[in-house]
Amino acid sequence: MIGRARVVVAVMVVALMTALFALPQLICVHTGWCRGRPLLRLWHTVAAKLLGFRIHVRGKIVPGRPLMLVSNHVSWSDIVVLAATADVSFVAKAEMANWPIFGWFSKMQRSVHIERDVKRKSGEQANEIAERLDAGDVMVLFAEGTTGNGNMLLPFKTTLFGAASMMLKAGAHETVWIQPVALAYTRVQGLPMGRQHRPVVAWVGDQDLIPHLIGVLKEGAIDVEVHFGEPIPFDAKSSRKDVAKLIEARVGAMMHGALSKPEPRM
Repeated sequence: MIGRARVVVAVMVVALMTALFALPQLICVHTGWCRGRPLLRLWHTVAAKLLGFRIHVRGKIVPGRPLMLVSNHVSWSDIVVLAATADVSFVAKAEMANWPIFGWFSKMQRSVHIERDVKRKSGEQANEIAERLDAGDVMVLFAEGTTGNGNMLLPFKTTLFGAASMMLKAGAHETVWIQPVALAYTRVQGLPMGRQHRPVVAWVGDQDLIPHLIGVLKEGAIDVEVHFGEPIPFDAKSSRKDVAKLIEARVGAMMHGALSKPEPRM
């Protein structure tokens, strides 16, 4: 009964908040006056609380620009958690742009939508990311290319790291900062979220989005750690594949460290 009430209240509040923010955000996005960052941060902060996420941040985003954040990917909720933590935009899969409701949210977030499996477009897509980085946007890349189960890291794909190389070739910057970020869902209702319980949050495979979202809402309180690691400078001498491997190793270390030592109940 309590779980159902949470779902109803959350849907009503998000619907009202979205209706109030929709027009101002649309104006921000299309005019470029403010890019909608303050509104987006507020929307995601409220949404995270309604979903029951308790966010614990370790470290911080570095001030250097241009900056790309490279993170592991567990669920759709990663977007809400990261956007509530910092003013960021995302690199998202192309089909997401056509999803009902969530596709609109993704566009208002000013996400770059890419087709990961179409190799002939990889250069064009990396160039779009490079242009956003050059404009000062902090772009989040989920380098696994899909969601994992929250217990282990999938191999990182290196193609879109090419955005950093393109920026350097353009000659506007000598260095692009690439910062590793690890997301770890550690507790549910105050209790350690073991390997067998992590599917509560992990959104893997062909799961339907709405039932999974409702399941998260019914749980009530979920602790998630966001770890910002030491950034790696990417310059003309850097190897895209070597940097990707190093970032992958650092994300993996932070993620597994968080999972092995869950955050105590606050």
